[in-house]
Amino acid sequence: MSDRLRMGGLISGIDTDSIIESLVSQKRQKVTDAKGDQKKLDWKRTIYDGINTNIKGLFQSHLSNMRFSGSYKKMTTAVSNSSVASVITGDGAVNATQKLRVEKLAKSAYLTGVDLNGESKDKTFTATTKLSELGFGEGSDTISLSIGGKAQESLAVTGETTISDVLTYLKDKGLNASFDEDTQRIFVSAKSTGSSGDFTLSDSGKGALEALGLKVATKEEKDADNYNSEKYASKIDGSDAIIYLNDAKFTSDSNTFKINNLTITALEETGDKEVTLTTTTDTSGIYGMIKDMITQYNKAINDIDKYYNADSIRKYSMLTDEQKEAMSEKEVEEYENKIKSGLLKGDNNLLTLRSLFTESTSKGIEIGGKTYYLSDFGIGTGNYFTSPDNEKHALHIDGDKDDASYKDKADKLSEMIASDPELVTEFFSKLSQDLYSKLDSASKSVDGYRSYGNFYDDKKMKSDYDGFNTTIKNLEQKANDYEDRLYKQFSSMESALASLQKKSSALAGLLGTSTQ
Repeated sequence: MSDRLRMGGLISGIDTDSIIESLVSQKRQKVTDAKGDQKKLDWKRTIYDGINTNIKGLFQSHLSNMRFSGSYKKMTTAVSNSSVASVITGDGAVNATQKLRVEKLAKSAYLTGVDLNGESKDKTFTATTKLSELGFGEGSDTISLSIGGKAQESLAVTGETTISDVLTYLKDKGLNASFDEDTQRIFVSAKSTGSSGDFTLSDSGKGALEALGLKVATKEEKDADNYNSEKYASKIDGSDAIIYLNDAKFTSDSNTFKINNLTITALEETGDKEVTLTTTTDTSGIYGMIKDMITQYNKAINDIDKYYNADSIRKYSMLTDEQKEAMSEKEVEEYENKIKSGLLKGDNNLLTLRSLFTESTSKGIEIGGKTYYLSDFGIGTGNYFTSPDNEKHALHIDGDKDDASYKDKADKLSEMIASDPELVTEFFSKLSQDLYSKLDSASKSVDGYRSYGNFYDDKKMKSDYDGFNTTIKNLEQKANDYEDRLYKQFSSMESALASLQKKSSALAGLLGTSTQ
């Protein structure tokens, strides 16, 4: 509505505003209708986004892999004693039975310092305690560190050096280091297992490590008659894991070995005993891959059917602002959801997509001179007349434990995978390739209409949506201009009536008569 200040009907007594509002209302309705059409287009675009997501999920996450026969070469490895080792079977593993022996598990280097308080327990040290307080004499010393056989930059210490200074030095070199005030001990450990993480500490003989409780006894000191273990730090050396697979020796700085497409994690040393690793075709993995694909297929086609078969919404018009004000939020939401649900009823693009799906899954595929169908693998659609609405094109696997209506049927798919995995592989890879190619063609970029990878005209919808902004603006301007023109016309009429009244009054005055 124009924002000009107007006053009408003062002379004529006509309700100018009401008349003009009535005359302009038709043009205002065009604005309202255009805004409603724009909103419905936005709803339609949102619905298509959801359908598009489901189809993309099938196209990108399932068909793109299943069209290659290599995706079906799934293997699994069973360990005769699962407490000894776990195995992840990678692509390219072959059927085999192997013997495994775990001679040694990888260990992390770990140093436990001496109780700095000793037996007296008369003092309590902290990380800020100086070496001089720990009994280190005058002068200086040098602490040297080697990790994995490689010498690190040493640390010069004096009586003023604190425990914290030493801990910081060790941490900076890549070790874990801490001081436990409860036990009054320093703890140092490697961040990884294996000999590559093993470390050694030494000093220049001035007693820095002894004061810190980090001195490790040498072999000679351990062999001495007066050897007292409580005066020395306890050290576990970092060591590599050693396993024997089919009598071949393998070493690793961790307990995980990658050997011929098997990832073996040693969990327990076996000594001279062996466990058996049995690698076979993973029939459950192939079954799961096919089932997951069909689940996503059903999501996509059921969604298509739901919107294509929706009830007519012809009797539902968009709510006006006045109508919304008279309704609750829930009532408005329910009403608008009815409109949304039917926006794609009978949509030609949905029909094309549905036909694309059903053509691929119903066609026969020739393998070795024989034509096979999904039904030969125990997969098909349900009874058309008894299937739930919008699920009449969904696929079901006989014997699927998650499908209440089909779980009691013979599990033909699993039997086929176990008895002839090559046939299953060739059939489903060809079926996936066919559906993939159709969907790939359907999602090609179309200039001005469709972006690559989408299954609806997203560009055209956006262009149309943006076009409504211009249309609405023009319609509003036309309504305002029409309103202004009407007010101008009525204003001219009022001016004419005022002039006529003035002339009548003057004439009456000349004639000596009253206009009353």
